[in-house]
Amino acid sequence: MNQSIHGYYALHSRIYDLTRWTFLFGRESVLRRIAKISTPQRILEVGCGTGRNLRSLRRIFPHAEITGVDLSKDMLEIARKKTVNVRLVEQAYDAPLGGDYDVVLFSYALSMFNPGWEEALKAARADVKAGGLIVILDFSHTKFGFFRRWMGVNHVHMEGHLWPQAEMECEKIVDQRFPAYFGIWHYGIFIGRV
Repeated sequence: MNQSIHGYYALHSRIYDLTRWTFLFGRESVLRRIAKISTPQRILEVGCGTGRNLRSLRRIFPHAEITGVDLSKDMLEIARKKTVNVRLVEQAYDAPLGGDYDVVLFSYALSMFNPGWEEALKAARADVKAGGLIVILDFSHTKFGFFRRWMGVNHVHMEGHLWPQAEMECEKIVDQRFPAYFGIWHYGIFIGRV
């Protein structure tokens, strides 16, 4: 792992859950959307961080086999304390895990994979079984250069670049953008079937 990313997550793992609710919008909404479309038996969350979504996935899909993958040991240590009956894998998601998943979820992760977001989408395409879902909830874009630069300091790229590639990997079911804080930035939800 890049040393600056490692240091970033070592610091932010301690404050992540206290601060991210202020701008990581749509996390419960996207999980409810998955439940309306599918009853997955095997779920992979890429960039699972401190396990917030893993805990919600366990509640919504109590019988599913759930795996979380993240490259940060510090984030996964917190996830281990918060989750039960979830498999956690410490590694970058730059190649398929060899799973046969019904759902691969990226929640505010792909925009931070720079470089590597294209490889992660291709890995997800290989890890999802036929008829399964690739689900993305992430930052999309901003028209304000100051905000784009600030997010870049936090390792987030906001050029709207994720959505066209996602549509190339699977058949679009949902593809929407939503304004945050009066349009300072937009986030998006994409759900596609493989």
